[in-house]
Amino acid sequence: MPTLLYFARLREAFGTAREDAPLPTPATVGGTLDALRARGGAWATELAPGRAFRVAVNQRIASADTPVATEDEVAIFPPVTGG
Repeated sequence: MPTLLYFARLREAFGTAREDAPLPTPATVGGTLDALRARGGAWATELAPGRAFRVAVNQRIASADTPVATEDEVAIFPPVTGG
């Protein structure tokens, strides 16, 4: 199972920092996001198209078509601003 990691406002909204999730169909970042949105509630709201967040697979920024494998780490986080 891929490990999903949530950061900042997403961790707060979802009430968890990490979970192991079944491999989605299709086994991509887009498939993972669709499966999470299907949970409804905060998941659908926070991960809705147009909301500001990024996804990394194994610490590399990923796009919707990036493959996700069983042992991967998928991090979902809001964009970071610095100063």
